[in-house]
Amino acid sequence: QVQLVESGGGLVQPGGSLRLSCAASGRTFSSYIMGWIRQAPGKEREFVAAITPIRLTTVYADSVKGRFTVSRDNAKNTVYLQMNSLKPEDTAIYYCAAKINSGSVYDPATFGSWGQGTQVTVSS
Repeated sequence: QVQLVESGGGLVQPGGSLRLSCAASGRTFSSYIMGWIRQAPGKEREFVAAITPIRLTTVYADSVKGRFTVSRDNAKNTVYLQMNSLKPEDTAIYYCAAKINSGSVYDPATFGSWGQGTQVTVSS
């Protein structure tokens, strides 16, 4: 298992930007697919984005495609989520998560390690 700690959340106005970071502990970070999953109040967890460990292939939910960018730095054991053109419906707790290459990356239940989450609030 890998330990994950998110940072960078906060309050931002609609149309603004935030950058989330997730620091991972352990020497096997480059073995994991890293993802971002969010959960809004009263809703189920929702896949946002993910990135593979070596080829750095990225996938996104349709709701954030073109606005969010996921990236990683394996030398720093860190994954990022750059969020632009934020909307009120992006308000949620954002979790960093890690998985091995098993099961659909779009299913949050396939991620085995989770951070504590960071709150993102988009409001004027």
